[in-house]
Amino acid sequence: MKEENSKLICDANEAVAIIAHKTNEVCAIYPITPASPMGEHVDVYSAEGKKNIWNNVPRIVEMQSEGGAAGAVHGALQGGALTTTFTASQGLLLMIPNMYKMAGELLPSVIHVAARTIATHALSIFGDHSDVMATRATGFSMLFAGNVQEAHDFALISQVATLKSRIPFLNIFDGFRTSHEISKIDAIPDAVIKAMMPEDEVMKHRKRSLDPDNPVIKGTAQNPDVFFQAREACNTFYEKVPGIVQSTMDEFYKHTGRKYSLFYYIGHPEAEKVIIIMGSGEGPVSETIDTLVDQGEKVGALFVRLYRPFSVYDFIKELPKSVKKIAVLDRTKEPGSIGEPLYLDVVTAFVEMGESMPTIVGGRYGLSSKEFTPAMVKGVYDELDKNSPKNHFTVGINDDVTHTSLPINPYFQTRKTTFNCMFYGLGSMVRLEQIKTQLKLLVKLPIIMYKVILFMILKKQELKQYHIYVLVLRKFIQLT
Repeated sequence: MKEENSKLICDANEAVAIIAHKTNEVCAIYPITPASPMGEHVDVYSAEGKKNIWNNVPRIVEMQSEGGAAGAVHGALQGGALTTTFTASQGLLLMIPNMYKMAGELLPSVIHVAARTIATHALSIFGDHSDVMATRATGFSMLFAGNVQEAHDFALISQVATLKSRIPFLNIFDGFRTSHEISKIDAIPDAVIKAMMPEDEVMKHRKRSLDPDNPVIKGTAQNPDVFFQAREACNTFYEKVPGIVQSTMDEFYKHTGRKYSLFYYIGHPEAEKVIIIMGSGEGPVSETIDTLVDQGEKVGALFVRLYRPFSVYDFIKELPKSVKKIAVLDRTKEPGSIGEPLYLDVVTAFVEMGESMPTIVGGRYGLSSKEFTPAMVKGVYDELDKNSPKNHFTVGINDDVTHTSLPINPYFQTRKTTFNCMFYGLGSMVRLEQIKTQLKLLVKLPIIMYKVILFMILKKQELKQYHIYVLVLRKFIQLT
């Protein structure tokens, strides 16, 4: 039965931290941009005495590196505690050795990742998928959220699924673009969290812990006579993951009314040109498709949510049979590879299923949070109109060295039902926090109340410092 949900005005970091704190007993944290706020939130919650759904205050442990945080998670899981952590970029890479162990030992846990660029020729704190793609071989399941609501919901779905499957999960959302986007979302009530939490699996996890009263042997060294066979023994666990995730999503739908699937198709039911993408890039793709379908074009998009394990059957099932050309967009670059990860998986999926192969090309977009707009999405669809679309292209930059970039029409406009408002500031962090607070007030309070509060604030300030901001805000109020 659908529960009545309260509203939250928050970013994805806060939305995820709320669920992580309620569904775990230990949080091992170490700060790294843009995932640091998740650790800060859970630390504050426990300091204020807020409890999880088992009526306990989770223990927050700050380590001295991400490697230490991963080690603490691994150790706490072996002790039978429900444990999580939060990270990004190089921090996630430092967790890889422990991730192999956690997955190999079938320890249920969720690591929440605000996906961020890996430092290569230069450091960048902004978002793309280069960090999470470096963990594909660890054995972790990977669930991608496209917006704040999905990040909030998938935090619970991944927690339930990891307990049911014993496969650890990454709950992934794009750094800054989603992690710091303030959005109005439907909160998940505690009653729903408790109803979905598989208490029998929680107890099984506790009973598998290292306990002197029930001794077991773990973490052995194996030789060639047995290692190979033992490594293959996990196959059945991974085969069950897609079904477990989908059934968890279905149960979530019964409680909340929000329906999810492993792959989600939007667009014309007989689309001939399809884009495949995951993460926050879904936003501009959806906006573009709405406009192009209204104009009579047969276009669509497939959004990938469960990336690992990659369910070939569910992938093919969601694609329209009419598709003739596919563009796979990856938010990462793997130099020297035949193609980027999602592109290779899509090509392999068609081969594995024995399906007739449409024209498939791959491209890169949005590295280090590079702008990705509807005009660029339109440029990808325009490229698919060609007899031989460019493969391994880039979109959003002007590649004047290797000439991989696609041309775009900057004047392309989508059909909009909303308006944009730009807040001007003086470049300080204090001003940024003021704007974030004012945005939340705009959602929470009637507009007339907001006018009164704003007047009281500005009355105490030098209005000349805010003249541009005030003009923009006045226009915003008129539009509302």
